[in-house]
Amino acid sequence: MGKRKMIIGQNLADSYVQQIQEAIPDWELLVGRDESVWENDMKDAEIIAGWRKGMAGHLSSGSNVKWIQSWSAGVNDIPLDWLEERSIMLTSANGVHASPISETIFALMLGLTRNIHAYLRNQQSKTWHHAGLKLEIHNKTIGILGIGAIGKETAKIAKAFNMNVLGMRHSGKNAEFVDKMYTPDQLNDMLPECDYVVVTLPLTKDTNRMIGKEQFSLMKNSAFLINIGRGDIIVEKDMVAALQSGEIAGAGLDVFENEPLEEASPLWEMENVILTPHTAGSTEYYDERVIGDILLPNLKKYLAGEEPDVNRVDFNKGY
Repeated sequence: MGKRKMIIGQNLADSYVQQIQEAIPDWELLVGRDESVWENDMKDAEIIAGWRKGMAGHLSSGSNVKWIQSWSAGVNDIPLDWLEERSIMLTSANGVHASPISETIFALMLGLTRNIHAYLRNQQSKTWHHAGLKLEIHNKTIGILGIGAIGKETAKIAKAFNMNVLGMRHSGKNAEFVDKMYTPDQLNDMLPECDYVVVTLPLTKDTNRMIGKEQFSLMKNSAFLINIGRGDIIVEKDMVAALQSGEIAGAGLDVFENEPLEEASPLWEMENVILTPHTAGSTEYYDERVIGDILLPNLKKYLAGEEPDVNRVDFNKGY
């Protein structure tokens, strides 16, 4: 009988590879993003960490995989139905992003509020201009759609600005630093109250195209939209129309319906929009947190004959 196999579809520093190999000294460990590293071993791998899109084509009904550890919080690119049918366990990297993404959220909010994006354009043209700066973030109302790890951290930071914090979560359960909680069916009641609408939701069948023309019509024309969740949560053409017409004041966007964002998209040229290329979660501590806080604790349980439970994905919910 050959060695048990684990595939990690990420490029990792040697120190991290050593940490993982020490936990499974008798296993064969294959590490790397390039498909050539693992394509011939997919059928035999018992654990896969760091899912790559190309992996789906190598899975078959005879696959030996028992558990997949996603390297991202979102799992919408993984064939959830296929895994559920075969009782394959899935855990996500939820929580790894709370610090960097909450920082990006406030960078976008503050940039739009204090006209930093306008001043950067003026700097490039050596233009000394006030740009109509007048807004403050203090004492405003923020609506956070999705009160997971990112939403909770965002709510905590919002309180430093003395903001009124509204939250939306599936359970409707109260959370620290959130003044009032809504459920998804109350979204339209929440939106008119918000000066900032922050989307931190995962993409599921329930959140797909959740925000469209109707929702933009309910928002304040002075409101800013921040989306660091997934692009398909928002109907992009409706958002473009709302931004062009002044139905909302501006947007900070890290995610889009199609990525990379097409060169023809009007979003590139809009002066009331700040774009980042799906980098909100990037951090120097990413691999350290995934491995130390999630992968190794889950691996320890798996080796002990228990089911990994850190960020176990509920297939019915999609996260």
